[in-house]
Amino acid sequence: MNYVGIDIGSTSAKVVVLDEKKEIVEKFILPTGLSSVDVSQQILQRLEKNYSSGTYKCVSTGYGRAVVGYAEKNITEITCHAKGAVFLFGLEELATIDIGGQDTKVIEIRQGNVVDFVMNDKCSAGTGRFLEIMGNAMQLRPDEVCEIARSGGGVTISSMCTVFAESEVISLVGSGEKLENIAYAIVDSIADKVATQAAGLVKTVSDIVLTGGLCECGYLIERLQDKLSNKIKTHPDARFAGAIGAAISAFGL
Repeated sequence: MNYVGIDIGSTSAKVVVLDEKKEIVEKFILPTGLSSVDVSQQILQRLEKNYSSGTYKCVSTGYGRAVVGYAEKNITEITCHAKGAVFLFGLEELATIDIGGQDTKVIEIRQGNVVDFVMNDKCSAGTGRFLEIMGNAMQLRPDEVCEIARSGGGVTISSMCTVFAESEVISLVGSGEKLENIAYAIVDSIADKVATQAAGLVKTVSDIVLTGGLCECGYLIERLQDKLSNKIKTHPDARFAGAIGAAISAFGL
């Protein structure tokens, strides 16, 4: 028997398959695109190609969890991200910061269970979408923005609203400001927003971990560490935390 976790987010769908020893046997990412229904069917086709009917159990989570009709159960992303973080980092007490495409979740975990959380779901500031929009204004990919930000400085973005911040970036580009300085301001703005959101929950824990789509942005991690005055851990599979948590939940079915 295999155990499948599907995390359909606003930007991408993450899928993890665990075996009976809870070892990852497959993982993949697909763009969510315009339809969660369409991407859920793409996932089903891939699962049917690789696994016989009746040889896997499936749990869905994330923004589009309700449309995964072939899942035995759908579970909230808070629960799944917590389970995934505990699994990946081998910790029972920690705070998880998950920066998604359009929301940021901060989850406090004690004895392996969620005790509190805060979630930014009304504004894209401090999310992957914010980085993408700002990068588009500079004609750079999000990873390129993170890469050159390290060598920049001396510039700030005053607005926390994505629309106004984009206008600021366009104005800075038009005025001839160096791209690395603008990139620095963008990453620093994200770090500021996330640190402000996380401050209340992370102050009572010794371990903070970062999951989600920006967990591979090394410079963002450095800026968050400076602002929270605490070391932040990540993991090569951290962007799959929600899917991993969903797969682990499938063991109880």
